Amino acid sequence: MARLGRADGLTVREVEILRLVAASMTNRQTAERLGLSIRTVDAHLRSIYAKLGIKSRSAATRYAVEHNLA
Repeated sequence: MARLGRADGLTVREVEILRLVAASMTNRQTAERLGLSIRTVDAHLRSIYAKLGIKSRSAATRYAVEHNLA
């Protein structure tokens, strides 16, 4: 499944990363947990921020909480 079918257009991987950000994990911790490079996590976060129209980790965390992803 490539997409969640969510109106925000986040992929399954992006939602997974968003959940870890909301759990206060750093990019390094997220990369290690998911077996990705830090640069890949950074790229996913840029995509998440663009899709959600946000600019910070705190805004991403707030979004995750408000949408029951955290």
